[in-house]
Amino acid sequence: MSPIRVGFVGLSKNGWATTILAPTLVKNDKYRLIAVSTTSKDSAEASAAQQKQNTGHEIAPYFGSTSQIANDPNVDFVAVAVKSPSHRDALIPVIEAGKNFFIEWPAGKNLKETREFAAAAHAKGLKTIVGLQGRHTVVIKKVKELIDSGAIGKVLSTSIIALSPRELRYWGPEVAEKNLFTALADQGSSMIEVAIGHHLDTFTHVLGDFASVSATTAVLYPTANVINADGTTVKTIDNVDSDHIAFTGLLKSGAIASVTWRSGYASKGRQQLVWEIDGEKGAIRLTDDQIPSAYVHIRDPKLYLNGELVEVHGGGLATNIAAGWEEFTKGNEGKHATIDDAVRIRGLIEAIGLSGQEGRRVNL
Repeated sequence: MSPIRVGFVGLSKNGWATTILAPTLVKNDKYRLIAVSTTSKDSAEASAAQQKQNTGHEIAPYFGSTSQIANDPNVDFVAVAVKSPSHRDALIPVIEAGKNFFIEWPAGKNLKETREFAAAAHAKGLKTIVGLQGRHTVVIKKVKELIDSGAIGKVLSTSIIALSPRELRYWGPEVAEKNLFTALADQGSSMIEVAIGHHLDTFTHVLGDFASVSATTAVLYPTANVINADGTTVKTIDNVDSDHIAFTGLLKSGAIASVTWRSGYASKGRQQLVWEIDGEKGAIRLTDDQIPSAYVHIRDPKLYLNGELVEVHGGGLATNIAAGWEEFTKGNEGKHATIDDAVRIRGLIEAIGLSGQEGRRVNL
C-alpha cells in the first residue's frame, strides 16, 4: 500500500510539532511528509529545508492560508499543529478541501468550534485524529486490561488528586512568556481545557463516560508574573481562568468519581498524581511525584494492583504519539481519538465549567 502523503501545518524550525509530532510521524514508513505550511515565506522555506534533511527528499513549502497546502493534489492528509486560537482558520480550509486530518488538542477554542469541525468533517466523510495520546500509554493500556479482565471486579468508585506544578509555568502565579496565551481568556488553553482535558479523555477511555458532574472552581492565584526565558519578570497579569478545580460525578456505569486538580504549587514534597480505582474485588493505584506525572499522556506514573507494584515499561511521550499515528493507518479499526472524541470531552469540560459557575449538578 502506498504511504499516506502528509502536509504539515505549523511545522516551524522549532517547537512542539518539530521536536515531537513530525519526527514520530516520519519514522513511520506508512507516512511520507511532502509539504509544510507556516505563516511566512522565510519560515516555510527554512522548515522545508530542515525537513528535506530529515527525510532525504524535497518538501514543498507553503505559507499564509492553509488552503494552499490543503489543495495540493499530492497531499492526502493534513496535520494541523498550531496554537488553539488559530485552529479554526487553519483547519476549515483543510476540511473544505476534503482532506483527512490531524488536529492538536484542544481542537478549537471552544465547544462551538469543535462541533463545527466535527459536523464539517462528517459532511465530507473525512477520517480524523486528535492529539489525545494518553490512551496509548503503556500504563493506561495495562490499567484498562486489568479492569476489562475483571481483576478488581466491578468498579465502584475512583478518585484523583493531580497537580500542574509551578515549575512548568503554565497556570498559577508564574507563566512563561512563551505560554502566555494559556493564561488569557477565551483562547481555549486554560488548565481545564488542556491538562484536565487530556486526562478526561484517558479517564473516560478506561472507565467510561460521565452521566452527571458537580463542580467547585476557584482562582486562588488572582495574578501571575509573566517570566521570560532568562527568568526575568516581564509584567504581571490578572488570572481569569480557574487554577483549582474539584468535581464529583456519577459515571454511566454507576461508579462515583471524585477529581481534584490544582496548579501553581511548587513540586517539592508534593505528589503529582494519586489516582485510585476501587473495585469490588480489589484496587488499582497510579501515583508518582516526578514532574509532570499528572500528565499521564506525557509521563507514566507507577502502577499498583492491590498494593503490589506492577512492572510496566513505557516509552514516554514520543512512543505514545507514535502509537497514535500507527493506529490511524489502520482505518476504521484504529483505536485513536477522533474529532467525535474531542466533541465529547469538550462537552464534559463545558459541563464542569457550567456547574462551577452556577453551583449545581449538570447532567450530560
